[in-house]
Amino acid sequence: MAGHSKYKNIMYRKGAQDKKRSSAFSKLSREITVAAKMGLPDVDMNPRLRAAVNAAKAASLPKENIQRSIDKASRGDAENYEEIRYEGFGPGGVSLIIEALTDNRNRTATNVRVAVGKNGGNLGAGGSVSHAFDRVGLISYPASAGDADTVFEAALEAGAEDVSSSEDGHEVWTAQGDLHEVAKALEAKLGEAEGAKLAWRPQVMVAVEADDAATLFKLIDALDEDDDVQTVWGNYEISDEIMETLG
Repeated sequence: MAGHSKYKNIMYRKGAQDKKRSSAFSKLSREITVAAKMGLPDVDMNPRLRAAVNAAKAASLPKENIQRSIDKASRGDAENYEEIRYEGFGPGGVSLIIEALTDNRNRTATNVRVAVGKNGGNLGAGGSVSHAFDRVGLISYPASAGDADTVFEAALEAGAEDVSSSEDGHEVWTAQGDLHEVAKALEAKLGEAEGAKLAWRPQVMVAVEADDAATLFKLIDALDEDDDVQTVWGNYEISDEIMETLG
């Protein structure tokens, strides 16, 4: 299991479902508001907003919540959120990139540093780990979108660079500048994606043993509880056998 695959996004983690569902809804709503504020409040004219709304729909965020988040930006009374990236290391020498949307940089920095430090990790300077990742586009589809061959052929025709498929779904990787163009082409063939966003794809994976894996998941869970943290990317790879022991 790779850090950018089944656990590519903290919003898809399982366990403590009610709490995580509420946190996920908060993160999705915040992304919608930021996307609508940075561009036009129209999904047809604003690729980032369209991707945010599609992700919200895939997570079953109620329509009224989606519209409320868009209206909040349109009225001009939305908080001024800032996009911040933290880089550091987790248990077992894993590299982590933590992306946040915050209206209070000091609060978020403190919370992230504490969560990482208490769970076997440490933060580094900007650029300390991102050089080992590629900045790319990532389009996610559920397994129901089609079999691996169908999705691969559609992605190839749409101009994607790579596809990875599993029983959990499909991940279509694109060049950074091609994300929205490929997503639009795929939508015509496969329907709306679960998500379309810029991603950090590890160049080299790090195998994590059982003890470190347990601590790593505690670290990710701690970050997950912070509404300011949107996504955690990592270069960790955990075997199915270890995953079974962790439950």
